[in-house]
Amino acid sequence: MVPTDTKSVLITGCSTGGIGHALALTFQRKGFTVFATARDITKMSDLTSLSNTHCLALDVTSKFSIQQAVEFVTAHTNGRGLDILINNSGQQYVRPMMDMVEEEARKMFDVNFWGVFAVTQAFVDMLILAKGAIVNMASISGYWYTPYMAVYNASKAALAIFGETLRLELQPFGVRVISVITGAVDTNIMKNSSVPKLPTTSRYYTAEKQIIDLALGNDNDGVKRMSAEEFAGKVAGDVIGGANGKIWRGGYSSIARLFNVLMPTGVLDGILSKGRGLDAL
Repeated sequence: MVPTDTKSVLITGCSTGGIGHALALTFQRKGFTVFATARDITKMSDLTSLSNTHCLALDVTSKFSIQQAVEFVTAHTNGRGLDILINNSGQQYVRPMMDMVEEEARKMFDVNFWGVFAVTQAFVDMLILAKGAIVNMASISGYWYTPYMAVYNASKAALAIFGETLRLELQPFGVRVISVITGAVDTNIMKNSSVPKLPTTSRYYTAEKQIIDLALGNDNDGVKRMSAEEFAGKVAGDVIGGANGKIWRGGYSSIARLFNVLMPTGVLDGILSKGRGLDAL
């Protein structure tokens, strides 16, 4: 059970090496009762020994799995509701649009957007009860249109506008909605990505190396990535400090924010397409 003077946080996507895992550790150290979730709980086994931490299996695309999580959290929060929900689960899918498999693209969108929708809808009454906060992990990818990431970029753009709309809808009930526009963070999301092998008939076959490098984070883009631990500390500070609406965190996020407003489209096109192999097609 959560002590009556302890706040609670549920975080999705807490596998070791990612943002969710770092957030779980950060909030636990700050005295929160943490409900850390992942599809496979063996991938966050180091969290099980921590005090005030519950590790749950949660598939954000499964209504049954979400309902089980709701029942568990309800039973362990003494009827006080949930103070913070952090929607962090996410997947990446890197391919030219013409070479994407629609089923795989839909699966990714289901996790990155519809999973957030479903989890938020399931926990919203508990958040209203606690006058809590919803934190959605959006991305600069929702503003920057990096080639070969069209559906991923679209999922993050959708998540950002979803969060801003939800912020207005939940304002009368005292619930904050924070959209974290995440910049470059050193995590396992790229290291765990599948290698995007293209068919030899692909119109982009000559750019396959650049596409693989992008997917695996080996494109030497020169961007300094913030550590997951530093990122988690900044975001936790924002949330606990009463932030609401969009916040920009992570490596390159401040520059991306500025460029998005001030950079002429043609110049930004050149920056985003540089080194992607498009000029050799």
